[in-house]
Amino acid sequence: MVELDVISHQLMIIVGIIMYILGFFGNILNICVFTKWSFTRKTPNENNANNRTGNSSLYLLATSIANFILILYPLFVRIYVDGYQNLVTPTSAVLLCKFRYYVLQTSLVISLACICLATFDRYLITARSVRLRQLSTTRRSTQIIILSITIFSALHSIPMALYYDKSSTGDCSIVSLTYSNYYLYFVIVCLYGIFPVCFLSIFGTLTYRQLKMLKHTNQNGSLNIDKQLSRMLLFQCIALVFSYIPYCAQNIYFSKFVDKKVAPTGFNLLFRILTIILFYVNPVMSFYIYYISTPNFRRQVKKIILYLCHNRQTIHNRVHDLTTTIGVH
Repeated sequence: MVELDVISHQLMIIVGIIMYILGFFGNILNICVFTKWSFTRKTPNENNANNRTGNSSLYLLATSIANFILILYPLFVRIYVDGYQNLVTPTSAVLLCKFRYYVLQTSLVISLACICLATFDRYLITARSVRLRQLSTTRRSTQIIILSITIFSALHSIPMALYYDKSSTGDCSIVSLTYSNYYLYFVIVCLYGIFPVCFLSIFGTLTYRQLKMLKHTNQNGSLNIDKQLSRMLLFQCIALVFSYIPYCAQNIYFSKFVDKKVAPTGFNLLFRILTIILFYVNPVMSFYIYYISTPNFRRQVKKIILYLCHNRQTIHNRVHDLTTTIGVH
């Protein structure tokens, strides 16, 4: 049992730090790419279908920002508490429990809602029916929807900050039985599990079928933008399903079959750590899924990196010239 405990904590530290670094830089690049795709000015001669491709980019931009926040703080606290075994104290409960779970739930709901809407938008865009394609919202409407989701998520998560507190085992737990049941059955099972899994499975499958019917390619012979975005989201949906189902199962198991008054050890601790790691796989690996699956995304990332390298070299040359000039005088 002691060996399993040590392995569990070391696993959280090593894998957690690797995931933190990968997710931190990956989501920064995601934000750069989707900002570029979302806010690049369109020329008047571009058709309406191409203009609507920005809707999915806006949803993915919101998802990437939410995932970045999810990694920046909640994952950091997980490593600090579960990896390095720093127990929560009454003075640290606000930051390590209340604020952490408020940020986690708010960010996760935004991320899940926006990825579902992006998938639905891809389904509409790739539909053969003109009526379905016309249902894709305008840029302005998409921005309003994202803002509404953000406000709803922030308000819906307020009870997390109220009811999460230090537990007797030095971890975090919900002190209200009523809200604990609501959180388990509605938030964990439905909001994190059943709804996104079913929604993404249905519309991901429908989009995949429609993708097989798309035969159009651009002049370079590669997939068009609509098809690339749709395929990118399809792989993201698969990762999301495998990421959150184990986490939901773990919450149900610990809620019903494990004594909350005793800190988990042995197999229970290992199971908990593994599901937590899987929980963060989706927000961490999104960039790498996009990069591997989408040629257009790879080209955009390379352009951003080359641009940053060019600017850095330009600044270095200017500093060198200024230093040389000062030295001459």
